[in-house]
Amino acid sequence: MEFGVGDVLEDRYDFEYQERITLEVRGNPQWDGDDSRLELIYDEHADQLRVQHLARIQPDKLREQREDAFTHTLDSENTTRAAAIDVGANNTLAVVTESGDTAVYHARPEFDRFQRYSKRIATLQSKLPDDEYTSHRIQRLYDARSRKRNHSRDAAVKHAAEWLLERNVDTVYVGDLTDVLDTHWSADVNKKTHNFWSHRQLVERVALTLGDVGMRVADVSEADSSSRCPECGSEDVTRSGDSFRCHDCELDAHSDVVGAWNVLQSEVGPMARPAALSAERGRDAPVNSEECDGVYWEWDGHDWVPARFGEGSCLFDQTSVSKPASSQPG
Repeated sequence: MEFGVGDVLEDRYDFEYQERITLEVRGNPQWDGDDSRLELIYDEHADQLRVQHLARIQPDKLREQREDAFTHTLDSENTTRAAAIDVGANNTLAVVTESGDTAVYHARPEFDRFQRYSKRIATLQSKLPDDEYTSHRIQRLYDARSRKRNHSRDAAVKHAAEWLLERNVDTVYVGDLTDVLDTHWSADVNKKTHNFWSHRQLVERVALTLGDVGMRVADVSEADSSSRCPECGSEDVTRSGDSFRCHDCELDAHSDVVGAWNVLQSEVGPMARPAALSAERGRDAPVNSEECDGVYWEWDGHDWVPARFGEGSCLFDQTSVSKPASSQPG
């Protein structure tokens, strides 16, 4: 591999004009890119030399590689279904399918970890000299904070895609809050909404991953989706955290599931109540098996596994749903 060093290094190390450096490459690099487009970048914070090289990959081949990462595929011979996803900060994803299955990906532990990183960063920043704003250690903490958040979030999207494929869902409506996000009076809420959540980036990840496996993804406005009852249409409701209460029909529900349910009904029409709606975790069905109709998932650092709030992880009823085989980012 040959590359030039640029004018600055030529002068500093007394290279000849346009002299090139040659490096031997180990192994069999699998790239098909243009010449002269490789970059070597020294990351001072990580003390590592990184290589960037533009590669040209055939779109059909790339799609095959991505599809191979999933256990299930869409079955066009069976009746395909629709689903809706409520993208949130407290719960990364809340999913409701047309057939009534629900899943909630619990994000609060991840936000707590994000906050611990933020406090460590703030402590180190407070010890810097007046004329300095950052350090290598602080930048490494910033990188680790973002990397861990993105890993759990991307894995949640991959896991949800597998879960939806298993239910033969081919159309997914994603609640879009771009036009309704604003600044809150609470500093903690603002940190969660604008620093930790990265709503638009997460929505784009959902569209990319689900689109790669053949699902149609459509953005739908999520404005007021949790401000009305999905069962009777009343706006006389109370929402607090994960809890949703309708004072007319007395529906008790998980607020993010309500949001996804309303989004789905606005696109496919009225549907029966999803089987898993309880937000009161103490009333969850005990986990005697891995099967339940609605489930909380939580991140254990490597995989999304059924969450154990108290004695159970199911949101309400028990019937049948199996854990997707893989939760690596895709």
